[in-house]
Amino acid sequence: MKKLVLTALAGAIASGLAAATPAAAQEVTLRLHTFIPPVANPVKHFLQPWADKVTKESNGRIKVQVYPTMQLGGKAEQLLTQVRDGVVDVVWTLPGFTPGVMPKIEIFELPFLHRNTHSTVMALQEYVPMYMKKDFEPYHVLLVHTHAGALFMTKDPINKVEDFRGMKLRSYSRTNAWILEALGATPLQMALPELAPMLSKGTVSGSILPYEIAPAVKMQDLTEHFTTLAPPQPRLSTAIFTLLMNKKKYESLPPDLKKVIDNNSGAKLAPVAIEVWDRIEVDGEKVMRSKTRNKFSSLSAAETAKFKKTVQPVFDRFKKMLSDGGDDGNKILADVERLIAKHAK
Repeated sequence: MKKLVLTALAGAIASGLAAATPAAAQEVTLRLHTFIPPVANPVKHFLQPWADKVTKESNGRIKVQVYPTMQLGGKAEQLLTQVRDGVVDVVWTLPGFTPGVMPKIEIFELPFLHRNTHSTVMALQEYVPMYMKKDFEPYHVLLVHTHAGALFMTKDPINKVEDFRGMKLRSYSRTNAWILEALGATPLQMALPELAPMLSKGTVSGSILPYEIAPAVKMQDLTEHFTTLAPPQPRLSTAIFTLLMNKKKYESLPPDLKKVIDNNSGAKLAPVAIEVWDRIEVDGEKVMRSKTRNKFSSLSAAETAKFKKTVQPVFDRFKKMLSDGGDDGNKILADVERLIAKHAK
């Protein structure tokens, strides 16, 4: 009898302790889904380190599992829906993959706006609360950021605007596609892993890409010509990336684990993204230049001016699209330009 009483008492004490500290015992697994391959610089230098840092700072209570190359199924353009609906917990993706879903963020991908990683990323930190509250309401936003800027990587040289005519080039967004159409090229939107085989087959003759991602798809071997615009803004444009978490998943976390996520998102994560993308851009360019046959050039000032005039209808088209949707396209574009200028180094 005494043994039974002691056993029961021990069980009650253990149950009481467990009930008193449920948060401390809670463990959470977050599945992070993305479209890029595991060898790509953004996975190696940003997403996996972010996952490891969250795990470490939560003392292992948050376990972040990274799934590159759409390993959990679906297509890249479905990532926004997957995280919104709780199919996955976190995604890193481009809203530009789903044209029209977030048009007010796509405006940053217009040509000649982007100056450098710092100014555009910091401009986005102010712009998102101003214009994107409704669009991002279904998500918990961890970060909105950009890469260092894109250039043309092609099999054939580009020395003048007319050289774009007849080219078939991979684009990563609707805005890219509109730019290429204005230049007389044919845009083909495809997932990044499809680019290398398409180049090998001759289905496309090049792509718009930053240097940092180029090694992942062997652009140093599959193209020979790397072309920028004339200074002071040599990169064509940039792309907008979002690191988003399922809203219900975030809200289900206890306060101390929410704090871990908060300490690794937003204004605290933006400087990390800036440093990473500037660094991996330099690393990617070194790989492209490692092949002696590859050629690097910029359009002349005169050809860049002609380029700018040729793509001007894209600005008009974009502003009209926003205005037709009930927004003031002119004001939004002016605010984007103002914010980027404000943060330019």
